[in-house]
Amino acid sequence: MLAHDSFDQQFPEQPAPQPATPSATPPPPSKRGGRSALAAGVIALALVGGAGSGALTTTLLSKSETATTQTGSTTTPVSSSSQGAATSNASAVYQAVSPSVVTITSTVSGRFGQQGQATGSGVVLDTKGDILTNYHVIQGGTSISVTLSDGTTATATVVGTNSSDDLAVIRVSVSSSKLHPATMGDSGTIQVGDSVYAIGSPYGLSGTLTQGIISGLNRPESNSVASGNVGAGLNSLIQTDTPINPGNSGGPLVNSLGQVVGINQSIESPVDGNTGVGFAIPINLVKQLLPTLESGSNV
Repeated sequence: MLAHDSFDQQFPEQPAPQPATPSATPPPPSKRGGRSALAAGVIALALVGGAGSGALTTTLLSKSETATTQTGSTTTPVSSSSQGAATSNASAVYQAVSPSVVTITSTVSGRFGQQGQATGSGVVLDTKGDILTNYHVIQGGTSISVTLSDGTTATATVVGTNSSDDLAVIRVSVSSSKLHPATMGDSGTIQVGDSVYAIGSPYGLSGTLTQGIISGLNRPESNSVASGNVGAGLNSLIQTDTPINPGNSGGPLVNSLGQVVGINQSIESPVDGNTGVGFAIPINLVKQLLPTLESGSNV
C-alpha cells in the first residue's frame, strides 16, 4: 500500500507592508510540497532452497526478480475496440476477467523459525475450486489462504506443483456460484505490439489492473527467476511492458478479448519494482501441463 505524506512550509506573519515603490521586489510566495513512498513493512524474502525470512512482499533482489509478494461463470470474450476506445476496452476487460482473479496469502517460516506472510495472485480454473498460480507463490507455505474477488476467504490445499516450470494448482472448497473460471486464450497467436493487461495484487493491492503491450516473444530462461529448480525449465517466456510488481505473480496476462494468454511470473529489474520489463509463462505451455498438475503430480 502506498503511504502519502504531504507538508506545508509556513512562514511567520509579517507586519503590513509599506506602499510599494516601483523598484520593490514582490515577497516570495508560500511553498507547498509533497512526497510519497511505499509503506514500511514491505520486506524482501529470497527464494533460496525454499527457505526465507517472513515477509509481506517477496522479491528476488537481483537482476531478475519474482513478481510476487512472497510477498465468472465462464468469462464472455470482450469485443476488440478501436484505438480511440482503448480506455473503454480496458474497463470491459477488467469487468470480464477480474472476477476470475484471486489473492493468495501463504504463511511461510523463515530460516530462524519466525513466520511471515507471502502474497501473490491466482486464476480460477473451474467451479470445482481449482486455482492456478506460480509455484514460488506457495513454495514453503505452511498454510494457504485464498481471497476471491467478492471478498470471500477460504483455506486452500495444494493439488499439484511443477517447480521447474514455476506452476502450481491449489484448491478451495466454496460454493460453485462464487467461482468464475477464466477463459484461456491461445498464446501462439499473440504478436509483438498486441495490447495486454495484467490483473493481480501488486504489493497486496488486490484487483489492480495495468495495461501495456507484448514487447517480445520466446525469451530464454536466463530472463526467468531460477532459484534452485524454480523456473529452470522456462525458455519461451512472453515479454511485456505491462507494469508487473511483487504480488502480480500467478495472476493473468490477458489479451484485448479478455482471454488469458500468460501467467505473470517475473520482472527484470535492478530495483524492487517494475521498470517496464516483465515476463509471463505462455498459456499454451500451461495448458499442456494442467492435466498432470490437476491429477496431483508434484515435480
